Amino acid sequence: MSQALLFVGGGLAALYGARWLRARLLLSRAKHPSLRGHARIARRVAKLLPYYAYGAGEFFAADDAPADVAARRRAAFERLGEQFRRKAPRTLAAGAALEAGLADVDFVNHYRVPFQFRERVRAAFPLGVVAKATRGRHIQDLDGNWSLDVTGAYGVNVFGYDFYKGCIDRAGDRARALGPVLGPYHDVVADNVARIRRIARKDQVSFHMSGTEAVMQAVRLARYHTGRSHIVRFCGAYHGWWDGVQAGVGNPRPPHEVYTLADMAEASLAVLRTRSDIACVLINPLQAMHPNGNAPSDSMLVTGARSVAYDKHAYVRWLRRLRDVCTDRGIVLIFDEVFLGFRLAIGGAQEYFGVDADLVTYGKTIGGGLPIGVVAGRADLMKRFRDDKPTDFCFARGTFNSHPYVMTAMNEFLQHLDWPEVQATYRGIDEQWDSRAAELNRRLAERRLPVRVANMVSVWATVFTQPSRYAWMFQYYLRAAGITMSWVGSGRFLFSHDFTEADFAEFMERFVAAAEMMAADGWWWTSAQLTAKAIKRRVLRETVAVLFGRRPATPPVREDAVPAPVVAPPAAARVEIPRPQVVPAPGPAAAR
Repeated sequence: MSQALLFVGGGLAALYGARWLRARLLLSRAKHPSLRGHARIARRVAKLLPYYAYGAGEFFAADDAPADVAARRRAAFERLGEQFRRKAPRTLAAGAALEAGLADVDFVNHYRVPFQFRERVRAAFPLGVVAKATRGRHIQDLDGNWSLDVTGAYGVNVFGYDFYKGCIDRAGDRARALGPVLGPYHDVVADNVARIRRIARKDQVSFHMSGTEAVMQAVRLARYHTGRSHIVRFCGAYHGWWDGVQAGVGNPRPPHEVYTLADMAEASLAVLRTRSDIACVLINPLQAMHPNGNAPSDSMLVTGARSVAYDKHAYVRWLRRLRDVCTDRGIVLIFDEVFLGFRLAIGGAQEYFGVDADLVTYGKTIGGGLPIGVVAGRADLMKRFRDDKPTDFCFARGTFNSHPYVMTAMNEFLQHLDWPEVQATYRGIDEQWDSRAAELNRRLAERRLPVRVANMVSVWATVFTQPSRYAWMFQYYLRAAGITMSWVGSGRFLFSHDFTEADFAEFMERFVAAAEMMAADGWWWTSAQLTAKAIKRRVLRETVAVLFGRRPATPPVREDAVPAPVVAPPAAARVEIPRPQVVPAPGPAAAR
């Protein structure tokens, strides 16, 4: 009897072991081969990677450019830095004062360019982070300089700054009688709920204080109702900075119940079909622009390579297959539309791609210019308690949820979506923005400049057509030409949808002028030996040399102290940067 039990037990153990091994193999196959797809390994590598900086000689010839090219670059570098300092002294002084006490500014100023170039760039190119006013598509610094704003206010600015100013002004008037009452709702909340339910095609809504909070609640609800532990996110996707979803570098307390799988991969669908511990799948539709890639930041432009390629039809096919698998397996499909929101369609990514999610999160722009997070979903998933178990509930609240001023600003935004002239702007939206990108690329190709743009509607990124150690410099030429970007640099432009053809013509003129100037200053010099592989090998050798003490982390002071030769820019570099054409702000009737 005991031998039979041992035999059966051994057989069951072997069967369990085989099933476990198969599941692990499927999971391994579903990971993206890059470090982004292996969060734990990426964190370990990040802790080992040493800091080192280039001295004056290496800084201008990190690609082994000849001496005359390096000298031209150095002269241009100093000339550009002087231009920034002369143009905006008050703005730069205000930014420097902020950096000393505001940790956010200190962080972004350290991550604008690859770290080997960082200290010299920070010293030479101080950037203003303080602004005074906006008007139309332009933003003004403290020194009175106007530039074209393509930051998109990190996703908030879809319809133009003047629109959101109006939302906030009118919201203040509507909420003033009630004031900052928390607990009882302003009566506008009912209209907001009805409008969001109609837009999202969902049963219920909950309000939160930020997009990150909204995603936290959506994940918590999925776990509560499925009774499962794990969530799936796709390689490179961002879903807020909280511990529960931010795997990999940047999180000192990495999540243990998150699977990071390869986006748009058959192997990932196999994992979803076979595992029984997955509560939900998170989708950030922005990843359609760069599947399996992080947000395209200039700080990562080591070789000049940037993978941005948007194929709407391929992404739709992927989402439909994903939807089918989630339905079959009882997995909650969550669309995280906090960033992309209403930029693609009034009904968001669900309408734009033609795929329904179980839960949807919104943020940024839906607040009419004020902070907000929203979850919309099926009634069975939004319910936070069980009728038959009174102490079994899923708690979620927040002191400032449904703040009267935010709710009235949101109502202004949601009403705006019903205007016929607003709805008309969404018709042919792909064609409009694709044609603009194509026209800019045509002009760049005509001038044989090694830079192009790629886009997903009004979200754009700069891509480069040849390997380069200095592609990150382009952001500074764009700034000098009067284009304001977010701290990630040329990797992301967010156009507001009130950009007219005249505004876009101005943007193209500035963009092309900046590229021509950068080319004339020698930053895009190249040779047959300058390949992406060769650059990576060189950086690897430098890193190993620093790790083993064969190279100093910081260059000798005397090397940096060598004065720069004064080299006059070639005639081709003397490009006249166009001055911004500031248009008057619309009157009350236009802003409503």
